Amino acid sequence: MSSKLFALDIGTRSVVGIILVEDNDHFHVQDILVKEHKERAMVDGQIHNVMYVADLINEIKHELEEQHGPLTKVSVAAAGRSLKTEQASVTISIRNRPIFTEEDISRLELQAVQQAQQQLLQQKEDAKTSHYYCVGYSVLYYRLDGEEIGSLLDQQGDEAQIEVIATFLPRVVVESLIAALKRANLEMEALTLEPIAAINVLIPPTMRRLNVALVDIGAGTSDIAITDKSTVVAYGMVPTAGDEITEALSDHYLLDFPVAETAKRQLQTEDEILIQDILGFDQYFAKVEVLKAIEPAVKQLAQAIGEEILRLNNRTAPKAVMLVGGGSLTPDLTTELGLVLDLPTNRIAVRGVDAIQNLTKEEHIKPSPELVTPIGIAIAAKKMPIQYMSLTVNEQVVRLFELKEMTVGDAFLAANIRAKQLYGKPGHGLSVSVNGQDIFIPGGHGQPAQILVNGQQASTKTTIKTGDAIHLIEGQDGQTAKATVRDIVDDAAIKTVTIHTTEYVIEPKITVNGALASLDTLLNDRDVIAFEIAETVEDVFNFTNNQDLLKRFESYYIHVDGKPLYLPEYSSQLLINGKPCKLSYAVQNEDIIQFQQQALPTVQHIADQMNILLEDKIIIHFQNEVLELNKNAHEVFVNQAVVPPLSTVPNGATISFKEKDQSRWIYQDVFRFSSWQLPTTFKGNFTILRNGQPASFDTEIFGGDKLEILLEEAHLSL
Repeated sequence: MSSKLFALDIGTRSVVGIILVEDNDHFHVQDILVKEHKERAMVDGQIHNVMYVADLINEIKHELEEQHGPLTKVSVAAAGRSLKTEQASVTISIRNRPIFTEEDISRLELQAVQQAQQQLLQQKEDAKTSHYYCVGYSVLYYRLDGEEIGSLLDQQGDEAQIEVIATFLPRVVVESLIAALKRANLEMEALTLEPIAAINVLIPPTMRRLNVALVDIGAGTSDIAITDKSTVVAYGMVPTAGDEITEALSDHYLLDFPVAETAKRQLQTEDEILIQDILGFDQYFAKVEVLKAIEPAVKQLAQAIGEEILRLNNRTAPKAVMLVGGGSLTPDLTTELGLVLDLPTNRIAVRGVDAIQNLTKEEHIKPSPELVTPIGIAIAAKKMPIQYMSLTVNEQVVRLFELKEMTVGDAFLAANIRAKQLYGKPGHGLSVSVNGQDIFIPGGHGQPAQILVNGQQASTKTTIKTGDAIHLIEGQDGQTAKATVRDIVDDAAIKTVTIHTTEYVIEPKITVNGALASLDTLLNDRDVIAFEIAETVEDVFNFTNNQDLLKRFESYYIHVDGKPLYLPEYSSQLLINGKPCKLSYAVQNEDIIQFQQQALPTVQHIADQMNILLEDKIIIHFQNEVLELNKNAHEVFVNQAVVPPLSTVPNGATISFKEKDQSRWIYQDVFRFSSWQLPTTFKGNFTILRNGQPASFDTEIFGGDKLEILLEEAHLSL
């Protein structure tokens, strides 16, 4: 059974009415009527003068009714040029939080779309969020810690960033369309977007997984839509189109605008163009010459369209570009666009009515690319009508413009639910200073809000339908940050060290706001923490109150006559884990510190070191006995006290030597060490010998000498 479809394409310059007959998925164009606006009633796709537009719609309606009977319902489209596109990014800290889930990513995307919406609203005075419908968005990129990444799913790091490009339709565009139709006694049967209408008839769903750009080049604007991954991912518009080419002809040849428009159309069919300038002169110009005159304008149009395609498509060229609309017939446009996008010309094509599948038309209707969008509107109205959806969010009634499969996220956008409401507030953090460095300790992350659709658990990606009841149950706020000194001091600051056989657990010396504190001291906001760590061997002795041991490891020296004398062989040796070290060496956990203690030197050792004779000693033979003769050569003072030669000399002591008896040994000194005496009864003479030679009592003697006294008894005379 066939049905009749009436559709209107309300453009910047004209309104197109179309009668389409549908029979089992086959469409036949019965009639098309085009009427231009008498006044400037349309600006950028929005109806500025509802009365003028309504009158023109009425004219088209009455003319078509004469041929096709009463028309009461009509399908229309919101112009692609009325869509507002905005880029926005959101950065959040994800330090110390669980790994990213799909729902976390979805909520972050929603936050970025709302940011785009806010940016759009800041450009308007007295704007409300409800003045815009979000008709789609695509993610340009995700970043983790500043690096671009394919997906945030299951990722962890410090900072996550997302950038989206979102498209919005002003509500006033829809309301003015409805108002103009009512004045023409027409009821809006279905509403679509012009780019979607053209895409639906030119790019079947099976091809939408490809990255393709569709450009509808009208009179005042060029509307762009990008498909990828089975959906429309972005919309855009440039205020450059067919009129720029007409103006270039008008300026170059001094033509009235309508005359220039006629001349432009002749370029499609004629090799010579007849032009009548404003002075009334007729002249023929070669097509090649006219093309040269408009070449800069064509380049400019291609540049503007190409740049916007690249912006919408994340700075990369799509796989192919389809051009529709009257302006798509601009000579050399496909070649110039190919140069801008770096695409071969066979990837850029102008598509007319004959490219639409399952479509036939009356013979008098030309297969022009201008008619693709009006036919698309009529077919889209039948196949995919867009309607209003009514539901509640937390008991508040929300009406949605159903442009695609709608989700809970779309309902939240319409209800002005801020993305921040989808999580509990993070807990208050602590800001402290540690050894002069500012450290922030974040509070706990808020728990995500719970989403219910008709009482069932849901997510922001859950699809919705008319009559659904959505409830958002607030998430729990995060806990206020709590921390002790131990939480901010590195575990490596606490060391277990053994000194000889005693084990010590050495903790840092800590002050909080100038007062001594422990590792378990609870911190408050703005606290100033200072701590010292036992890093060297010397620090270990100081931290363990073993400062007295430090003197043992000082280099051994004494003061002799006011000058230092270093004697390293008497210094004690310090060892870490059995290897020699110094007091400045770093100490690690579980290290064992030992020392090899050297015996202190005696006075005699030091005198020998300095070649100073403390005792003058010789050994002689006297009267058949061995005698040792000795006397003090120097008296020794240690720290100004007289000490014997075998007493030890402490480190750093002051030592001095005082000369005593420096006289030479003589024969008579023997008698101080020998018990030999002349017999008391002896009478006679004696002979003193040194090494068998006569000597006297003041003869100098030396070690090893053989001394004798020979006695001769006197004989009494009778």
